[in-house]
Amino acid sequence: MTRPAFNPNRRRFLATGAAALAASPLLSAFGSSPFLNAAVAAEEIAKKPADARIWGILLHLGHNMWGDTERAYTPPTDKFDCDVALWEELSAKSAESGLNMLVIDIGEAIQYKSHPELAIDGAWSVDRLRADLKRLREMGIEPIPKLNFSTCHDFWLGKYERMVSTPEYYKVCADLIAEVAEIFDQPRFFHLGYDEENYPVQRTYDYVVIRQGELWKRDFLFFVEQVEKAGSRPWIWADYYWDHPEFLDWAPKSILMSNWYYGKDFNPETNKVAKAYIDFDKAGFDQIPTGSNWSNDENFGLTVDFCRKNLSEERLKGFLTAPWKFTFAADRQHHLNAIAQVKAAMY
Repeated sequence: MTRPAFNPNRRRFLATGAAALAASPLLSAFGSSPFLNAAVAAEEIAKKPADARIWGILLHLGHNMWGDTERAYTPPTDKFDCDVALWEELSAKSAESGLNMLVIDIGEAIQYKSHPELAIDGAWSVDRLRADLKRLREMGIEPIPKLNFSTCHDFWLGKYERMVSTPEYYKVCADLIAEVAEIFDQPRFFHLGYDEENYPVQRTYDYVVIRQGELWKRDFLFFVEQVEKAGSRPWIWADYYWDHPEFLDWAPKSILMSNWYYGKDFNPETNKVAKAYIDFDKAGFDQIPTGSNWSNDENFGLTVDFCRKNLSEERLKGFLTAPWKFTFAADRQHHLNAIAQVKAAMY
């Protein structure tokens, strides 16, 4: 399969100037923070090298990514229910704290022009999303899209999540990737998710779909190709490797890997998940290790410490925190804690 070279587009998000920054309605509300003061923000962002270390957070604009019948996730919804005030507060707090990237789990949260049938009640228009991307860039935050195409997390695809690996499915997915890449102005990364496509994770689902072997590989490479065709670099959750070590033999080096581990045991001799960070590094993959305050408040700092000591500097592109709580007011403090943990771990 021939894949065109991706366009890293490293500094597109810096294109807006101080005048645009000053127009942001959020600036006056957050005082003179160096990331929210227009002139200072523009100057500080411009000083950052193209390969500045990434300090990112994953936030949910949509949340129809799980189909559990028993576990404690909010079930799929037919109405947009992201708390927009909290969304804006968290992104502003991220900028104020020195974070420079926001991975946006989009899902069902926008009205796709290519496939309006996926829209739910209240979903943002494309113009509304573009306006928010502008707001993020004005604060020094690089927005990165995430559409999860794992069969474990694709309830946002509506009827198409039951058409996996069919011609219609491929067309719809290609359309959505192309459209989202265009909305985000060909972002340097495009997160495909692609995690937890296995039975143990889906055992509480009423409808289970699992691709395996050559079909999993073929579909995965299809998505990689679509992202690169759209001018971005594919980014994935890398847990497929945990049970399929041969993945390192054929996975394209263009893929940005996010191994993830949320516990406290980082002994690579006894923990294959922690060891995976080292394996990816030795195999020559760029990484953004991912921690979380999902299960404890020490994991993110431990992740940064372990990866600093064990991974090569040139392939360690940064770090991501994934709070794994939806953007609801009830979870505000959990998100603020995650941001604080990233700030505390920065170097």
